Amino acid sequence: MQELVIRIRENEDESAFNELYEGYANKFFRFAQSFVGEREIAEEIVNDVLVRLWIERKENLRIKNMQVYLYTSIKNACLNHLRSITSKKNNEVKVTEAYYFHLSVDPSQILISKELSDNMLKAINDLPARCKLIFKMVKEDDLSCKEVASILGLSDKTVFAQLSIALKKLDSAIHNK
Repeated sequence: MQELVIRIRENEDESAFNELYEGYANKFFRFAQSFVGEREIAEEIVNDVLVRLWIERKENLRIKNMQVYLYTSIKNACLNHLRSITSKKNNEVKVTEAYYFHLSVDPSQILISKELSDNMLKAINDLPARCKLIFKMVKEDDLSCKEVASILGLSDKTVFAQLSIALKKLDSAIHNK
């Protein structure tokens, strides 16, 4: 991502911006959707943040980790959106399906893998909201605990503890099935 950001900043390279958008937009959409619950609103928020990145490309020189900056900007935009809603809704974190392993070609293995996958997804969906969000950010979005802590405004220890809880619950759910 940093190479693309440099090309955007220094060369005003639209193709680099398009590469960044195509490479990261879906992850950002899923992240935003976990806050706002609606795909269309999440897409709007992410698009606004990315357009602002393009518009303010020259001013963003002091940003050291663009990925953390973008996740934080998206989180803040989502929270601002939620604050602006007049009727209070129960905004639960919604999880998109994700597979954490590859399925085998052997039919019996496919059946076993499908069952294991279903158990894994159910276990992930049963995690508490914050625990689930942290797990997905670390495991799906490949962010470090430190980056997740920075994005969510938590301590490193809290993120690590929540990730440990998630892993223990998933391990327990899979081995007890």
